[in-house]
Amino acid sequence: MPRHPAATVKCRPQARASSPAAATSPYTGAPLADLPVSTPGDVEDAFARARAAQVGWAATTVADRKRIMLRFHDLVLQRQEEALDLMQAESGKTRRDAFLEVSDIAITARYYARSARRLLSPKRRKGAIPVLTHTTELHHPKGVVTVISPWNYPLSMAAGDALPALMAGNAVVQKPDTQTALTALWALDLMREAGLPADVWQMVVGRGSSIGDALMAGGDYMMFTGSTASGRRIARDAGERLIGASLELGGKNAMVVLADADIEKAAAGAVGACFPSAGQLCVSIERLYVADEIHDAFVTAFVERTRAMRLGAAYDFSMDMGSLTTPSQLETASSHVDDAVAKGATVLAGGKARPDLGPLFYEPTILADVTPDMTLFDRETFGPVVSIYRYRSVDEAVAMANATPYGLNGSVWGRNGAEARKVAGRLHVGTVTVNEAFAAAWGSIDAPMDGMGDSGLGRRHGADGLLKYTEAQTVAHQRLQGFTPPRGVKYEQWARILTRAFKTLRALGVR
Repeated sequence: MPRHPAATVKCRPQARASSPAAATSPYTGAPLADLPVSTPGDVEDAFARARAAQVGWAATTVADRKRIMLRFHDLVLQRQEEALDLMQAESGKTRRDAFLEVSDIAITARYYARSARRLLSPKRRKGAIPVLTHTTELHHPKGVVTVISPWNYPLSMAAGDALPALMAGNAVVQKPDTQTALTALWALDLMREAGLPADVWQMVVGRGSSIGDALMAGGDYMMFTGSTASGRRIARDAGERLIGASLELGGKNAMVVLADADIEKAAAGAVGACFPSAGQLCVSIERLYVADEIHDAFVTAFVERTRAMRLGAAYDFSMDMGSLTTPSQLETASSHVDDAVAKGATVLAGGKARPDLGPLFYEPTILADVTPDMTLFDRETFGPVVSIYRYRSVDEAVAMANATPYGLNGSVWGRNGAEARKVAGRLHVGTVTVNEAFAAAWGSIDAPMDGMGDSGLGRRHGADGLLKYTEAQTVAHQRLQGFTPPRGVKYEQWARILTRAFKTLRALGVR
């Protein structure tokens, strides 16, 4: 194991409390770090400092922010070994999965560094009266953005949501999950080293029941990733305050394997779609729908690949799947599988915990014969468990895939790309990847990402991922003549003049 994770991180949360919160190693159960817990007063202080610092930060040029962001990009890549060690120690994921987070943050930092000027610059808009109305769209930072980030992707979700908010000229007060706060604090270390003023991005640590109200009360915008139940409460509270919120919530993501799919590639793709980070990925697949014509051959290939996966704890790239992160996730995975088996489901692979490997390991698991009375049929497991179903028509597959209140992510596999994309477009989800697990859609950062329905509100990535942290303003300068009649012209005559003008503009195709 590398050096102790806490030794890698300089920054500490904004907190004065004497009772620390403990983080433990998923691999071993041993203590990792004791972090000071923030009080509601600490959160209020963090917002006060952030609000004061935001004025100066918003006054910096986009070019200055870009230089800091690109320096951060370089530091992440240069010091990625530190991040990989931290993420593995805190989350129990494999080094392969941790490296995807490093890649994600490098892409995110580079994209917004190089896109912010275009996105934030004043835009000329069509005026009310051609030539006479000069209309400009401006974007101002919201002020201070609250970010609440989860434990499962501690670098991607912490830094990934803060970076565009910072590039837009906001300050950020963030609460990472205590279990993986060291990774978030490491990102803060690097951003300050890159040149970000100290108070512009701050971290607090604590339970939502203790500091959640202060986090909601202090910010001008809320970015939250977590459960649908918590998201509903945050949306309600944001509505009461009349502030915006972006929420990435739960999912029960489906993969559709079409009859013409390459079976071996689709089976390999299913492994990559279902079991990254031990299934603790918002966009991972928990339901598989396979065409009747290839169902048996696909299941054989998928089961064989799943059983061959290397499961274990290693600080290198040798393992295919690591550990679950928390005891509650192990309990959920175990109870969902046990419930299904007790009600008649068939275990095709996995199906049990592996305490011989570590306290929170659970085998990658495939279930067949899953029925609606089983808990995991329509509830998110958020673990390495997938149920597999056959279908007889594409319409049936689409209907089954859409038979959920969630709508986060999907995957479609088929040799005919055009047909596969048509099926993808029929899925009621925010992102769909064709012939790949999820990385192609997630990594296409110029395009929006996030869910529909119970999977949340708002979008990250693309223009939306930055502009949601801004207030749009329209400045319209009316010159010479407006909508009121000039002196000496009666309203009835002026109305006829304008009516003829509107008809002429319509005939000329003017917007």
